[in-house]
Amino acid sequence: MTSMLTKYAQLLVHYCVDIKEGDRLYISSTTLAEPLVREIWREALRAGAIVEVDLAFREKSNIFLKEAGEKQLQHISPLYEMAMREFDAFLNIMAPFNLREDQAVDPEKSRIRKEAIKPISKMYFKRTATRELKRNLCQYPTLANAQEAGMSFEDYEKFVYNACRLYEDDPAAAWLEVRRSQQHIVDLLNGKQKIQYKGDGIDITFSTIGRKWINSDGQTNMPSGEVYTSPVEDSVNGTIHYTYPVVYAGHAVEGITLWVKDGYIEKWEARQGKELLDNVFQLPGARRFGEAAIGTNYKINRFTKNILFDEKIGGAVHMAIGQSYLQAGGKNESSIHWDMIADMKNGGEIYADDEKIYDSGKFIF
Repeated sequence: MTSMLTKYAQLLVHYCVDIKEGDRLYISSTTLAEPLVREIWREALRAGAIVEVDLAFREKSNIFLKEAGEKQLQHISPLYEMAMREFDAFLNIMAPFNLREDQAVDPEKSRIRKEAIKPISKMYFKRTATRELKRNLCQYPTLANAQEAGMSFEDYEKFVYNACRLYEDDPAAAWLEVRRSQQHIVDLLNGKQKIQYKGDGIDITFSTIGRKWINSDGQTNMPSGEVYTSPVEDSVNGTIHYTYPVVYAGHAVEGITLWVKDGYIEKWEARQGKELLDNVFQLPGARRFGEAAIGTNYKINRFTKNILFDEKIGGAVHMAIGQSYLQAGGKNESSIHWDMIADMKNGGEIYADDEKIYDSGKFIF
């Protein structure tokens, strides 16, 4: 295990956030991830970084949202604010104790908190878009994640490490090969203007004129394996049915179908959790799309209810409502960016300028 965590730390420090001597690195996680954080700390110090660590304890968020008054909800940690505004690198390591921790919090308190951090979030999106802030979101396996995925803890560990290519002799070299293999997909898509997804319950088109498809090669997310863009906001038309359940603030929503006209989500249905959708779609910017993407990581071959992995499933696509990606040319602003995933392996097709480029979960060019 120590050897595996050492390889993980080396990948995160040197490949994902590319630490240079003198870089300021901010690490955010929970106390459950201490074994990995120790190795990252060691590796980053050897690379000459200045490192700050913030480890949350069990129920920290839940206690805060239940007990804090309005002034406390509006307070932003000076260290967090400085890191988002000034630091060079940010490792956000997901390591949850309880994935339902915030399920019963007061929605008004959550709204106040989101409003308070909005200026920092805007700065975060701006700096990560240009890699001025080298950010990586990654996973430390915990029992909560394993239970959510319906797996034993040991099997879940293996799943995470395999998806990150940590069983390779040289994980960084393996991710460089992912970058190379995905680049020809990005190059083709960046030469097209209209994209269409077709499949079971799916017939949706969007324009990418003036937008950029991005090769997600493990530097901003670990694991990665996707190509993505932000569609022209008023160009999305059609219907999309999402095969997989999605989770938001600890609540599951299943069987989502969206009807879209000129970029605006006019109607929605869900087999379970429609009330949550009703609330989310009241948020500014939530009824437009911020992302369209295609998953390419075929080592992620099962649904685990963890969006970091599920959106990368090889043979799936996702379209996220809300916040666009500045680096892709997106202009939609929202406090939410919610990825929703559709399986394409059973007859799904993708057309680029009316040319078929994808069939049943695989590119065909």
